[in-house]
Amino acid sequence: MFIKRLIIVVFFFCFLNSCAQNVALLGPAYTLVSTGNVYQAGLTYGSDHAVTKLTGKSTGQNIKEILIPKKKDSEFEKIVKKRIVDTRKKFKISNQ
Repeated sequence: MFIKRLIIVVFFFCFLNSCAQNVALLGPAYTLVSTGNVYQAGLTYGSDHAVTKLTGKSTGQNIKEILIPKKKDSEFEKIVKKRIVDTRKKFKISNQ
């Protein structure tokens, strides 16, 4: 019975790993399992859901939008945004 269940889980994991709705629950589920803190997991899921409801975009999309330099940014803000983008590029290159 265990082997059958394991095969089914692996099958679904391979074919459904890009479902965005499941990924939204992955972070809070991991927090719940690793720490056992239901309140923290609920807060994480609830805040992510609230941000998505209010802005119409996911948290990742909002962060990408914030990092795009704008004309009204001060020099300091432009430098910080550029360094964040450069650091992300370096990490992506080193992970491959």
